[in-house]
Amino acid sequence: MNRVEAYDKVTGRAKYAYEYGVGEVAYAHLVQSTIARGRIRSIDPGQALAMPGVIAVLSSDDPPELGSLDDAELALLQSRAIAYRGQIVAVVVAETPEIARAAERAVRVEYDAEPHDVLLRPDHPGLYPPEKVNPGLPTDTERGDVAGGLADAAVTVDATYTTPTQHNNPMEPHAALAVWADGGLTLYDSSQGVSAERATAAKVLGLPPERVRVISRHVGGGFGSKGTIRPHAVAAALAARATGRPVKIAVTRQQMFEVTGYRTPTIQRLRLGADADGRLTAIAHDVVEQTSTIVEFAEQTATPTRVMYATPALRTTHRLLRLDLPTPSWMRAPGECPGMYALESAMDELAVAAGIDPIELRVMNEPLTEPESGLPFSSRNLVACLREGARRFGWERRDPEPGIRLDGRWLVGTGVASSTYPARRMASRATATAEDGGFIVRIAAADIGTGARTALTRIAAQTLGTSTERVRVEIGDSALPQASLAGGSMGTASWGSAVVKACEAMLKNGAVGSADTTEDVEADSGFARHAFGAQFAEVRVDIDTGELRVPRLLGVFAAGRIIDDSLARSQFIGGMTMGMGMALMEETVVDEEFGDFLNHDLAQYHVAACADVLDIDAVWIEEEDPYLNPMGSKGIGEIGIVGTAAAIANAVYHATGRRIRDLPITPDKLVS
Repeated sequence: MNRVEAYDKVTGRAKYAYEYGVGEVAYAHLVQSTIARGRIRSIDPGQALAMPGVIAVLSSDDPPELGSLDDAELALLQSRAIAYRGQIVAVVVAETPEIARAAERAVRVEYDAEPHDVLLRPDHPGLYPPEKVNPGLPTDTERGDVAGGLADAAVTVDATYTTPTQHNNPMEPHAALAVWADGGLTLYDSSQGVSAERATAAKVLGLPPERVRVISRHVGGGFGSKGTIRPHAVAAALAARATGRPVKIAVTRQQMFEVTGYRTPTIQRLRLGADADGRLTAIAHDVVEQTSTIVEFAEQTATPTRVMYATPALRTTHRLLRLDLPTPSWMRAPGECPGMYALESAMDELAVAAGIDPIELRVMNEPLTEPESGLPFSSRNLVACLREGARRFGWERRDPEPGIRLDGRWLVGTGVASSTYPARRMASRATATAEDGGFIVRIAAADIGTGARTALTRIAAQTLGTSTERVRVEIGDSALPQASLAGGSMGTASWGSAVVKACEAMLKNGAVGSADTTEDVEADSGFARHAFGAQFAEVRVDIDTGELRVPRLLGVFAAGRIIDDSLARSQFIGGMTMGMGMALMEETVVDEEFGDFLNHDLAQYHVAACADVLDIDAVWIEEEDPYLNPMGSKGIGEIGIVGTAAAIANAVYHATGRRIRDLPITPDKLVS
């Protein structure tokens, strides 16, 4: 089955947020702080306002009225305090985007700068335990005698791993069009969740939710950065309200590094203990990460360690540091992605120290129940993924020692790592109707490039017992039945549950069926629900320059029932490619002197492309799980990235005999 929106996309008929046409539209551009901490002394918009075509300049000199100031990132122009370099201090509105951008440079802002702190370090006196970590999980957990388990172990690993700041960089920049009419707001935004955005926008702007409509029918990627409303959309709404005209805004690629979120850097200490046979006696996973001074966001980095391996003693902790930098946010597989890099690297080090094959070490530490909660798994086929991956990858031909295989001038090695991601769902609503000889399914879901329309069309057609050609799915509009956002790998599970229920109701009731899965989701208890996978990597390292290549990547996954093979493979290999970027190139560098991100464009922030891996493959095993949802499916959008960086790092060690614990793995770290 082809994607149902394929024709619209390749012909340009698919409209993205910035492309909707309205009359008398004006254009906004953001004015941003040039200091990292301090206060605005004065703002002079005179030169900008004198330019032909400039309509207005909004600033804290006349703060726009807002309904809620709870989220400081969205409370635009309400304060003269500066919390980070790049913070929005004014909004210019003009007749064309070019005039608005030129006028932004004419706004004169003077500051009283204060010393700033932008460096994350494990000995910082400001570290503290947050009350919770995303998405509401315990900050710290401890079970058993961790100190004793480490002290009595026959083999131990005590290592610190770091991951840098990373930025999401979807293909479509964040953009919005705001239109006010009859006291209500229509917001065309690049959004991963129109229902949630409507609720937040209404609260921020002081409107009842029914007076706000959010439309986002096509989204050019998000990776989490579009999971909640961002300041640009609020800026567009305020500018449109102030000028009485529709206002468009497109965030530049450089601005996206400052106002759309990023993955926090992490410093992770892993301590593992095992007996002489390789069975774990204790795990301690302690994480240091950052947030801004105005909004707390704590990534759940150590949480995957709570579900992975059998051990009688386990401790996980998170410590947070408020810095004079923008607020971090969601980025593909928040928590699991950096956390599993550290855990799976440490497991590889333990295998080396114990003289055990890395796959066998993982197999012998397979838990019968979820280690942290003690709940039975709804299904867990990690061992099957490891075994199948080993067979496909040719693991039996692996060299027994690191640094011994040389092919010309290239050192060659292979590595493995496990993957996991929670299989959650959230309450959603849907309707199904019989119209014009076919069926229409309506739900305020989001398609961020994953093929959600296609997956929901298949689910509806199978439930209705009809062909996919007779089903049309309408999504991307908050006027449709309320739906969860596209995030946390919950989209298909959440929306599909509502679609199945609505279609079943239509078959029973006649021409119309509706569904609300709130009670169904509330009943989801009694099982630990997770997807699992195994990542395999082959690397080649130039013996003189340290140049690193990845000729092969293989992912084997157990993710319940796969709804659509093409869509699934696309998501898996997309995540794996992004994981390779994490391993080898992605890093946003902080300038300590100016408190800014130095490499804030795609010329200097490098992301992996298809040409960076010669042979990449993703497969899955058949998995039946009756405890998930009506489709028996698990999320697949994020598990592909989890474990990939660790598999590559472990392969680098196997190729060179050098253990690189600080991502990204660049040639200078290999030759120094």
